[in-house]
Amino acid sequence: QLQASGGGLVQAGGSLRLSCAASGLSFSRQTFGWFRQAPGKEREFVAAIRYSGTTHYADSVKGRFTISRDIAKTTVYLQMNSLRPEDTAIYYCAADPSIILSSLRMSRQYDYWGQGTLVTVSS
Repeated sequence: QLQASGGGLVQAGGSLRLSCAASGLSFSRQTFGWFRQAPGKEREFVAAIRYSGTTHYADSVKGRFTISRDIAKTTVYLQMNSLRPEDTAIYYCAADPSIILSSLRMSRQYDYWGQGTLVTVSS
């Protein structure tokens, strides 16, 4: 139901745009999140966009990443600029219709997950 794409290899300072195509969900009612997991590390919150359209970011990506959505295309995007080697990870999109504001940074609160897309940033 969630299909992530757009990962790849990029040099530090470069940009990538990830996409998360959703199907079988009531798109406009979902809160969508992007999470990432680097080798040997726990999955961490990156960004989220609530059903209302409000956005939230991890401090580590604020000002560099932008989450957005296209309701007509039922797709969520993560525009990543000024990429750093420490951004290297598998990026996952997630969705849930009933996450409250205080929980949207918690991966365990999301019911639906995509398969992940690998982002590698070289120095």
